[in-house]
Amino acid sequence: MSKVFILGLLGSLLATPAAAQTGQQSGASSANPLSTWLRNAYMGNRNTIVRSAEKMPEENYGMRPGTQQEVRTFGQQVGHVANYNFLWCSQAKGEKNPNAGNNLEKVSTKAEFLKALNDAFAYCDGVYSALTDASGTEMIEITQESGRQTRNLRMALLILNFAHNNEIYGNMVIYMRMKDIVPTSSEPRPQQQQPR
Repeated sequence: MSKVFILGLLGSLLATPAAAQTGQQSGASSANPLSTWLRNAYMGNRNTIVRSAEKMPEENYGMRPGTQQEVRTFGQQVGHVANYNFLWCSQAKGEKNPNAGNNLEKVSTKAEFLKALNDAFAYCDGVYSALTDASGTEMIEITQESGRQTRNLRMALLILNFAHNNEIYGNMVIYMRMKDIVPTSSEPRPQQQQPR
């Protein structure tokens, strides 16, 4: 992820006026607008992915679009999200990956995939909760899949994690649509109650 992209993304987040327009910003969000926005975006996406994984029937966890074996099944998509949440949140936290050596794409039942997903998100929740704008701009060591060491902003790694979750959710939507299941993000919203 290029520094120009990260700086542009951070700049666009700062320019987002929605929270300021409500007039109801908490002290934490006004003091930490970037980390507050990212935490809220992560939590919304996290909940959408978990609800989607719960909604998909177990018999569809082994489906893949087409016949190419290198294309992940729905279950493997769920496991992939879990793998990378453990990987990137452990690096953002500065500790050893608690899931190192376990490929969560290889578990076999819906219950196992859901447990892996929920465990990975529970681990990441603490990382996003502790994030501040100041800690997000600290440079950290990142080990890439190739083993190469790089340095980047902690927030850049967590933005990458959030973006990756969104990307995989987009893939999950295709599987759900193929089975005529309304994706979680497309479910009807409850009507807002009118004041009396």
